[in-house]
Amino acid sequence: MRRVDPRRRTLGQFFQDEIATPLGEDVYIRVPQEMPNSRLATLSSPGRIEMFIGFRPRRLMVEGLNPCSNINRALSVNPGTSVYLDEQREYARNLEVPAGGGVATAPGIAHAYSVFVSGGRELGLRQATLELLAAPAVPPTHGFFDECLKGQVQFSLGFAKPCEAWSFGRSSRTFGAPGAGGSMGFADPEAGVGYGYVTSKMGTTFTGDPRDVALRGAIYSVLQK
Repeated sequence: MRRVDPRRRTLGQFFQDEIATPLGEDVYIRVPQEMPNSRLATLSSPGRIEMFIGFRPRRLMVEGLNPCSNINRALSVNPGTSVYLDEQREYARNLEVPAGGGVATAPGIAHAYSVFVSGGRELGLRQATLELLAAPAVPPTHGFFDECLKGQVQFSLGFAKPCEAWSFGRSSRTFGAPGAGGSMGFADPEAGVGYGYVTSKMGTTFTGDPRDVALRGAIYSVLQK
C-alpha cells in the first residue's frame, strides 16, 4: 500500500481516510487513542472442551494443535493471536493488522459493504471496479486448496468468495471477509445486500458460525418473500 499510494499511507490510514471517514463508519484498522476502553467489547473465548467438540473443520483443528503447522505458526508463533490475548498490555489497540485487527460495529460493516452494491457513489467508485470485485475468483496455479487452512477456499482481490465449502450470499458475485470467532461481513450485488455480523462470544466454526448462518437465512427468507 505504501508503495502505490502517493501519500505513502499505511493500509489502516488509507482505509480510514478513503472509506471509514467519508462514510462515517465505526470501523477501524487500528483503534484511535481517544476511543475509551468502555466502547470496546471484551471477547469471550470458547473453552478447551468447546473447541475440541465443536471446532470445524476438524482437519483445521488438528493442524492448529501441531506446533510445526503453517496455521499454528501464523496464529501463535508469529505471534498472531497471542498479541490480543495478552491481558497485561494493550498491544491490539495500536497495531494495524489487516488480516486480524479490524474493530467495528455490525452496522458499520453492513453499511460500508452496502455502498459496494448500490453503485459506490459515496466513494466515487467506478463501475469497472465494482465489476472486478464481483467477478469470479481466478484459480491459482495449483488450484484453490489452501495449505494454511487445509481446505478449498476462494479469494479474489483480497476478499473471500462463496464456494462449496463456504457458502454465503445469493450468487458467486458476492464478496466479503470472515472474522475471528464467527464474525462476518459481505456485499451481495445480486440481492442488493450489505451484511455485517459481529459477536463478543467467540464461536468454534470457521466456515459459517451457526448464529451467523441463522441470521443470514432469515434475511434471505424475507427477501425471497
